[in-house]
Amino acid sequence: MTAPVLLIMAAGMGSRYGGLKQIDPVDDHGNIIIDFSIYDALRAGFGEVVLLIKREIEREFREAVGDRVASRAKVTYAFQEFDKIPAGVVLPEGRAKPLGTTHAVLCAREAVAGRPFAVINADDFYGAEAFAILKDFLAAGRGENEHAAVGYRVENTLTDNGSVTRGVCEVDGGGYLADIVERMKIVKTPGGAAYVAEDGALVRIPAGTTVSMNCWAFNQGIFGKFEKRFARDLAPGLAKNPQKYEDLLPMAVCEALHDGETTVKVIPTRESWFGVTYKEDMPLVRQSIATLKRRGLYPETIWG
Repeated sequence: MTAPVLLIMAAGMGSRYGGLKQIDPVDDHGNIIIDFSIYDALRAGFGEVVLLIKREIEREFREAVGDRVASRAKVTYAFQEFDKIPAGVVLPEGRAKPLGTTHAVLCAREAVAGRPFAVINADDFYGAEAFAILKDFLAAGRGENEHAAVGYRVENTLTDNGSVTRGVCEVDGGGYLADIVERMKIVKTPGGAAYVAEDGALVRIPAGTTVSMNCWAFNQGIFGKFEKRFARDLAPGLAKNPQKYEDLLPMAVCEALHDGETTVKVIPTRESWFGVTYKEDMPLVRQSIATLKRRGLYPETIWG
């Protein structure tokens, strides 16, 4: 079977972070978080990397990522652009805000055509086990409407420096995704994870609750589901806020489940996520990377 493809979503500029955080070094050797994800993916058995970026940052990404990885794996570029939208969709005049992560995946359709693929965020560290899970699922030769998500424990996905948004997963008795609730303003408290309700109250999230971190394994059937939803939600007169509406992957996947044809296996991991949501996260990220290197899990310089 053809080796699966890793699609890395790197088009977001990171407004809360304040810059092009995807290519900021996380150690003294110039490695960036994407390097660790690609390294883990290649040793798990992925055969190609697709970088989904904005065209205006292509040069920076080729220099920081693609040119350094090219000797180890095939690297392809896809671009998130406003002209890559389903037929019949007309964007409102002056729309500048990105259209969301569902649109990002749709923009990479040609780059991953005919092959199973995984999707991750560029600025998140997922851990080696996550890529082994994704590869094993995709390599099993699933049907076009069979997909998977790596499920993280909520307490392993928080930052000390502010709130985060997580897709809280409802998983049925067979280990399949039944629903996702997008919780905003999740914070770390002395008692564990909690989210800030509309009335300002803190609502505890039990330890061990499964959340989505945009770590997906997809087969080709997902594109039809995403395109249908995207075209509908941006149709004239239907979008609640045409200038700001974003179509997010967890919600698009959740809706696809309701057609009765799509399944998403939730495969748990005890890996700890970390990332650079805020500039203040960088010291902890660097410390975490240094710890993993001391344990012998990564070389000092990823690409030699």
